[in-house]
Amino acid sequence: MSSIGKEIIDPNPPPIQYSTHKDELSSLATHSDRLGGNGPNKNCPVSKQPPTPIPYTVFTRNQKRRLRLLLGFACITSPLTATCYFPLLPLLRTHFETSAQAINLTLTIYIIFQALSPAVFGPFSDSIGRRLVFLVTLALYAFGNLGLALNKSSYAALLVLRALQSLGASAALAVSYGVVADICVASERGRMLGPVSMALNLGACVGPVIGGLVAWSSGSYEWVFWSLVIVGVVLWLGVGLFLPETARVLVGNGGSDAERYWWEESWSSVLMRWLFAQKGNAKTKNQEGQNRGDNPVCSRKSILQQCRFVNPLACLRVMFHPDTFFVLWMQGSFYVVDYAVVAVMPDIFKDIYHFNELQIGLTYIPRGVGIITGGFCIGKIMDYNYKTVARNIGWNIDEVAGDDLQHFPIERARARGSYFLLIISTAVLIGYGWAVTKHAHLAIVLILQFIQGSMGCCFYNTYNALLVDVFPESPSTAAAAASIVRCAMAAAGVAILQPLLAALNRGWYFTTLGIWSGGCGALAVLVIESKGMFWRTRRIKGRSRANDSG
Repeated sequence: MSSIGKEIIDPNPPPIQYSTHKDELSSLATHSDRLGGNGPNKNCPVSKQPPTPIPYTVFTRNQKRRLRLLLGFACITSPLTATCYFPLLPLLRTHFETSAQAINLTLTIYIIFQALSPAVFGPFSDSIGRRLVFLVTLALYAFGNLGLALNKSSYAALLVLRALQSLGASAALAVSYGVVADICVASERGRMLGPVSMALNLGACVGPVIGGLVAWSSGSYEWVFWSLVIVGVVLWLGVGLFLPETARVLVGNGGSDAERYWWEESWSSVLMRWLFAQKGNAKTKNQEGQNRGDNPVCSRKSILQQCRFVNPLACLRVMFHPDTFFVLWMQGSFYVVDYAVVAVMPDIFKDIYHFNELQIGLTYIPRGVGIITGGFCIGKIMDYNYKTVARNIGWNIDEVAGDDLQHFPIERARARGSYFLLIISTAVLIGYGWAVTKHAHLAIVLILQFIQGSMGCCFYNTYNALLVDVFPESPSTAAAAASIVRCAMAAAGVAILQPLLAALNRGWYFTTLGIWSGGCGALAVLVIESKGMFWRTRRIKGRSRANDSG
C-alpha cells in the first residue's frame, strides 16, 4: 500500500486492494482521481461529501431578537404619530386661529404622504439598502417634529411640516418587512412578523390616549411634538448603532464585509473592530470572518448607479398581478373594517354610554390588547401552518438555506385556517353592531372589540407575510403596494360607509360590513388557494423569459 502515494507512470497499474482504514481510503480516492475517475475504480466505496449548503443568513437567533425589537419600535412611529395628533385638533384650531376645516386639512396631508412615502422609499430600500433609507427617513421624521414643536404662528409651515413628518414616519413598515425577508427563511417569518405587527397596531391604539394625556396635563400641543422628537432621535441612534445592512442584493446573507460601503456597517460593529485593532487581536477578527460563512455577492455598483434604475412607481405593478391582487384585497379590506370600527367608536360611547373624552380614549385599550394578543398568536400559527402543509406534501423544510418557494404551495400554507377566522370576524362584527344598538352591557361591547382587534391583526400579519413570500426579490416594494392599497381602500370605504351609517342604524351598518368583508374574503381565499401558485409561477417564468430576451 505504500506505493499508492507515488506518481503513477504505469498505464496498467496493478489492481487496488480496498481497505476500510481512513487514511488509506483517502489515498485511494486520490489514486482514482489521477486515473480519470471513470476507470476500474469507479465503483470504489469512497465518495465525496456533498457540499455544505450556504446558509440563508448568518444572523444568529439573538441578533434576530434584537432586530425584532428595533423594527417593532420603528414601526410604531407612523400610527403613533397619526393618532396622537387627534386630541390636539381643538388646541391647534385655537392657537392658529383658523377653522376646523383648515386644521382637518393637516390630517389629509398626513394620509396622502402616508401612502406616498412607502411608494418612494420602499423600492429605494430594495436597491440601495435598508439601513441608508432608515437613517434618511428617521432624520426627516425628527426634523419634521422639531419644526412642529418650534412653529408658533405659521399655518403654511404647519402643512409642510406635517407632510415632512408623515414622509419620514411612514416608510418604516415597508423597510421593516424588507429586513424580515432578508434575515428569515419563509418557515420562521411568522414569529418575526408577529411582534413587529403588534407594535405597529399598538401605536394606533395607544396614540389617542398618549396624545390626550399630554395635551390635557400640559394644556399645549408643543409637548406632544417634543416627545416625538425624542422618539425620532432615539430610534435614529438605535438604527445607526445596531442595524447593519441586510438587503440581499447588496450583502447576500450578511456573511461578507469585503463589499460593504462604510455607511452599510452598524456603528457598534465599527467600534468593536476598532477595539480589536487597538488590542492587535487580528486572529479573533479573522476567525470571526471565517465563522460567518461564504457569501457570494455580485459586484457592487456605485450608489448613483443603483439609484438610477429605481422606479418609485414600481409598487404599482404589484397591484395588477393576479396572484397578488387578492392578497392585497384581503389585507386592505380588513383595514377598511378596522377603520370603520375605530371611526364610529367615539360617537357610540358618547351617545349611548355618555362617556367623556378621557373615558372614550380608554375604551381603545381592550382593542389594543386584542391586537397584541392576535399578533403574538398568529405568528406562531403561521409557522405551524407552514410546517403542517410541508408535512402533508412530503416537503423537507430547509431551515438553513431556506426553501425554494417556487415549488412550494406557500399560498395554501398562509391561507390555512382563514375560513375559520372569517366566520369569527363576521359574527363578531354583526354581534357588535346589534350589541351597541340594543345598548348592551359595556363589558360585552369591550369583549367584542377585543376579538375584532385580534382578528384584524391575524389577517394583516398573514397576508402581509404572503405578500413578502411571493416577492422575495423586492419585499419592501410589495409592502409599499400594500400601504397604497390600504389607504386607497380606507378612503373609498369611508366615503361609501358614512352615507350607509346615516341611512341605517348601527346594527344594519355593521351587519352589512360583516357580510361584505366575510363574503368577499371567503371568495378571495378560495382564489388564492386554488389559483395563486399557478399565477405566481406563470409570472416568474414570464419575467425570466423577459430577462433572457433582454
